[in-house]
Amino acid sequence: MTIATAGAASANGSGTTGSAVTGSGITGTADTGSAVTDRGSGSGSGSVSKSGGSFTLRTSDRFAAPRAKGGSAALTYDRRVPVGAEIQVGQRVRPKSMKIEVAVRGAARNRTYGVHVHTRPCGAKPDSSGPHYQHRKDPRQPSVSARYANPRNEVWLDFATDKHGSGSAVARQKWTFRKGEARSVVLHEHATSTHNGKAGQAGDRLACFTVPFESGAPGKGGRPLPGLMPSGESGDLPS
Repeated sequence: MTIATAGAASANGSGTTGSAVTGSGITGTADTGSAVTDRGSGSGSGSVSKSGGSFTLRTSDRFAAPRAKGGSAALTYDRRVPVGAEIQVGQRVRPKSMKIEVAVRGAARNRTYGVHVHTRPCGAKPDSSGPHYQHRKDPRQPSVSARYANPRNEVWLDFATDKHGSGSAVARQKWTFRKGEARSVVLHEHATSTHNGKAGQAGDRLACFTVPFESGAPGKGGRPLPGLMPSGESGDLPS
């Protein structure tokens, strides 16, 4: 399938509203519309590449039940993210900044999802993905302080789907992930709260996608990981 986002909005990850994902799959990149070919069919696929001191990753899959055969990296725990819905995540890393994109197709129609990067891979239970990734860790967990749980210190990718169940979002950060500490993207039941005492909360975890995010050392990365296509097939993610 060919996946590309069309005109996704960006607000530093703070509740961005997605636009339609068009064509026979989810479409190319939000800024340029350039496409990346995904040869996967629900088994997990993607691409990685290095260029000019940056690292680009793009990976996609179809949501499956936690105990379904096939080993999908995308798991759904709730019918509000239907089995078979598609997700794609892209990452562009530079030494001191990064851009994260998410796009879905076939999700619930006309619905807002709270979406965040989490610290652990997806598992059989919704809570397997651990807490939100935080650039500056809140010493009190679970973190509900707006000082730490905010779109500048976490990666928020909230989006609203259209009448076809398609949506997308972009987040840009002036920092990069610590190695091995960002492992998944989780879709929640409603938009993310910004109110102190409830900051970062977005309701039940409906679905999860395990993503091999790269840390801020692009010159040392770039090897294709298990389940990803050979490098050189990635679309660009301009900052």
